[in-house]
Amino acid sequence: MKKALLAIAIMMTIAACTSQNPFLNEWNTPYGIPPFDEIKTEHYIPALQKGIAEQTKEIEAIVGNTEAPDFENTVAAYEFSGAIISKVVGVLYNLSETDADEELNKVQEEASQMLTEHSDNIFMNKKFFERVKAVYEADQSNLTREQQMVLKKLYQGFTRNGIGLDEAAQEELKEINKKLAAAQNKFGNNLLAENNAFKSEFGIPVSSYTETMTSCSDRALREKMFKAYSSRGNNGNEYDNKALCLEILKLRTKKANLLGFDTFAAYQLDNKMAHDPATVDEFLSTIIAPATAKAEQEVADMQKVMDEDIAAGLLPAGSKIEPWDWFYYAEKVRKAKYDLDENLVKPYFAMENVRKGVFYAAHKIYGINVEPIADAPLYNKDVEVFKVTDADSSLLGIFMTDYFPRSSKRGGAWMNNFRDQYITPDGKEVRPIIVNVGNMSAPTDSLPGLFTIDNVETAFHEFGHALHGLLTKCTYPSVSGTSVARDFVETFSQFNENWAFQPEILAEYAKHYKTGEVIPDSLVAKINNARLFNQGFMTTELAAASILDMKWHELTAEQLENIDIAEFEKKVCDEMGLNEQIIPRYRTTYFNHIFNSGYSAGYYSYLWAEVLDKDAFEYFERNGIYNPEIATKFRKTFLEKGGSEEPMVLYEQFTGAQPDPGALIRARGL
Repeated sequence: MKKALLAIAIMMTIAACTSQNPFLNEWNTPYGIPPFDEIKTEHYIPALQKGIAEQTKEIEAIVGNTEAPDFENTVAAYEFSGAIISKVVGVLYNLSETDADEELNKVQEEASQMLTEHSDNIFMNKKFFERVKAVYEADQSNLTREQQMVLKKLYQGFTRNGIGLDEAAQEELKEINKKLAAAQNKFGNNLLAENNAFKSEFGIPVSSYTETMTSCSDRALREKMFKAYSSRGNNGNEYDNKALCLEILKLRTKKANLLGFDTFAAYQLDNKMAHDPATVDEFLSTIIAPATAKAEQEVADMQKVMDEDIAAGLLPAGSKIEPWDWFYYAEKVRKAKYDLDENLVKPYFAMENVRKGVFYAAHKIYGINVEPIADAPLYNKDVEVFKVTDADSSLLGIFMTDYFPRSSKRGGAWMNNFRDQYITPDGKEVRPIIVNVGNMSAPTDSLPGLFTIDNVETAFHEFGHALHGLLTKCTYPSVSGTSVARDFVETFSQFNENWAFQPEILAEYAKHYKTGEVIPDSLVAKINNARLFNQGFMTTELAAASILDMKWHELTAEQLENIDIAEFEKKVCDEMGLNEQIIPRYRTTYFNHIFNSGYSAGYYSYLWAEVLDKDAFEYFERNGIYNPEIATKFRKTFLEKGGSEEPMVLYEQFTGAQPDPGALIRARGL
């Protein structure tokens, strides 16, 4: 009797926990926005456990199906499995990057381990693979092109994740994946701690580093800030990332070797547009040479201004431009050459106005409309929520902005999904919920958030990603929106930057935060005249980081033994001919993109995609940049298709030709 009562009590407790866990219930919120106010830290793991158990049963049902495997009963059945996991991951992974605390970091670490193990169990399931393989090897002529791409992606999910390995090798790969998940998560947490330490020491967030270095006249302080900024994760303290970097690199190389590749770079690029490391290396070599040459000219221009300060007794004789002088003296040169003072520009770029400009450009080009949603659930008070509709008033999706820095948020800017777009098996269309996150100039007690020119470009960039997610019209979640090859995805974010400083767009949003005065034509001309300024530096630091990423991931297991982080980084920089006044945009120990954010052997993607973006914009320019037919063609060819077709097929459908590599060089004035 006691046992029976105990069992009943346990069942009642489980039922109560289930009913109280928001992830296990329908969300009765506007447009299905997550009920952030109801979600507690203790809800994630139980919900994830439930979700994993549920999807495991769904896959068992697929495998146990006695009917011959076909797309619907195997591939589509998998596509629409794991609903609870999708809900949990959509919230957890976003909040762990934007609103984290120590408790949530621990949850995220545990969740990463659980999800890694679950993924391994799926993609090392030989019986499941046999069904997928049967569909893949059968006649695909009865499938839509989107279905063929979904099938290909799922098939590669197995072949790239160890399905061909024997049981012992699979167990080894599982262990590697677990260790990688833990190490990469720790790298990110360490970097967040280092960023917060930087803010504590200097009173500014890392995101304000460039702006502060531009205006700081105290050279000794600039040097101190530069050295602190560029040594994050490399201070020999508890947050030092050197050992973690090597651990991650060794684990990745070991994984690549198990899967039949000599290096992790070869493994990563095998299913990308570039396809192999040699292609990427050759591509980057064509950029770094003209970029460093242009940067040398920029150093010479800055040295002339520094010499004037020497002559005025402000600096000791013989002073030369050092890395910590670049932003400060570049700004002086810009003022002299273009009479452009960023402090005179910023009052026209209040955050709210810039965001209106981002929305206006999308309306003018694609016909979409954006309006605020009152009383929507928020995960932080800085977040604002909007409804995005098409010209016919149909819902395209929900969009959130979270632009300002805080100690709980990682550095940088990005777009992410709380919910993907897809069409359910019963024909119901699910529209996406998307967020743009940034670390732009925050408001103060006396000023609104006034964006720099770089902040403005970032806002347009990230909304380009958002448009890719909002305008998508796919059936299956695995190919909708931004689910495209890594070296293709930045095409559309960078393409959207082209509209930021078009005079017609600026006239609509660039208004003085005090007077409402529209930005003067003379200032617009100065901004656009100066846009090619300092491109030697910006291209060099970006290309240098891309090369550093590739060189780390091109190392073999043997080469990674007994390697010194600083020595290797210096060797790579010397071999690429990097100017002594410039460091890579991200040095190894704080290179979050490649050690914790999916861009490993892929940071080149920004430059690779810029070729496509600039070539596409030249196509717009030849046909009229506000030509509605061209804009509709761009929308339907790219933004609606997601990953439902091969990237280069889509590109040739749009322009009728292969992209011209010279478009990037022309656009950057190199």
